[in-house]
Parts: sequence; C-alpha cells; structure tokens
Amino acid sequence: MPELPEVETIRKELYRNVLGKTINRVIVKNPKVIKEPSRDKFVRFLKNARIKNVIRKGKSLILGFSNGKFLTVHLRMTGQLVYPGAENNARVSFKLSDGNTLDYNDRRLLGELRLVDDWSKMRFFQALGPEIVELTPKAFSQMLSKKTTKIKPLIMDQSFIAGVGNIYAAEALFRARIHPQRSAKSLSGKEKQLLFKEIKDTLSEATKHKGSSIDQYVRLSGKSGGYEKYHKVYGKENEPCLKCKAKIKRIALGGRGTYFCPNCQK
Repeated sequence: MPELPEVETIRKELYRNVLGKTINRVIVKNPKVIKEPSRDKFVRFLKNARIKNVIRKGKSLILGFSNGKFLTVHLRMTGQLVYPGAENNARVSFKLSDGNTLDYNDRRLLGELRLVDDWSKMRFFQALGPEIVELTPKAFSQMLSKKTTKIKPLIMDQSFIAGVGNIYAAEALFRARIHPQRSAKSLSGKEKQLLFKEIKDTLSEATKHKGSSIDQYVRLSGKSGGYEKYHKVYGKENEPCLKCKAKIKRIALGGRGTYFCPNCQK
C-alpha cells in the first residue's frame, strides 16, 4: 500500500498539473470503486467543478472543488492516479478542461473514491493519529512510554502515527538499530529520540526520491518512484546486511512481512 512518501509525491504532482482545471466529464467504467454517493450523483456533482486544492492526510488524498465538494482518494494496494491518462485501464476517468484525462486505475478494485461535503468529519480521518512532522521528540517519547505493543506494529498503526506503513517502519527501525519485536515501552530515552529522527528522515528521503515502486505504485506520470534502490532491509531476505554482512531475516509480525538484521537490531 502506498505510504506517506508515495501519496505526497502524487499530491505534489497533482497540484502542479491539474490545479485550477475543470472537470468537463466523468466516465465511470466500474462503479465499485465509488463508495459514496451514487454513481449518478458522483458524475453530476463533479461535472463543471474546478479543482481548487489538493491535500494529503496520512496515506489519503483529498481534492477540493469549487462547488464545495471534496473527493477523497484511498489508493490502497492497487489504486493509481495517472495524468495524462489513456483510459485503457481506468475504472474512472475525469475529462479535464485542458483536453487531458485524469485516470483512476485499480486492477483489483481495492481502492475507494468518496465525494463528500466535509472530509474532516469523516470517521476515517478523525481516527488518524498525528504525522511525525507534527510531533516533537519529547511528545513522541511520551507516546511510546505508554505502550507495551511491539514497536513495528505500533508505528504502523495509523491511529498512533499517520502515514507510516510496512516499508518505512522496517527501514526506520533498521536505521535506529531497534529490533521490530521490542515493546515500545522497553526503548531507552536515547532509542526513542533516535527512532523519531530516523522515521522523520526516512520519510523525507523517500519523498525526495518520489517514493518506492513496490507492487502497483506509480507516480502521476505513470513513471516509477526511485527510493526502492535505497532500501536497506525491506525485501532483502537472506541478503547481506549493508553494515555487518549478517543475513537479513524475514518474519511475520502483525500480519505483515517484517525485514530486519538480527545482528544490528537489538
């Protein structure tokens, strides 16, 4: 699933490419991705609406329109936004005033589009925790000190910290030399401070490189991100650790594949 760096990359590219443009027509090829309102209302409300803003909250995108409506986009595992689109694989296509198309592709129909009056009142968004950039090291440390949960599932919990998923949790923990099965409460003050820094730095660096093209993620242009070549542990089972040459291990933790160095991470 695209995480904060991937979704932030798409947000920036949407802002540069479609802001101020008007939707002339909406073509719905598969209504299953439209969760609300009905297909007919979705099409009617978006026709002639101008794109006024593009926001990211956690791993989700929100497009604001001139008619006061908001389109929330949850890409999940297989959703893609592509501009200019070709409509070939699109589940929903938005014909824009510049003559181009913004396509929503979703091979497995796992994503969600919702057109709402006020995205901030949606239960999903209200349940999100703060993003790492909204916290201070002290506040982050205090949050961890109250938790007995294993550290990796905890920092992937969107109600705890929004935006961090499987890839960047694994990478940040490796950089902080913390074993993913440690309980959050067991971390020393120094370890908490270092983990805060490494989460922040990892997300920043991944965003700079336009995210990691794992599974179905592509940028708005359809091109791949570039950060996966900088991964130190994710997806590298049995490869030598870049620091100590021990073999990277993979275990299941919290229902997800977890990569770490058994020697470096304690």
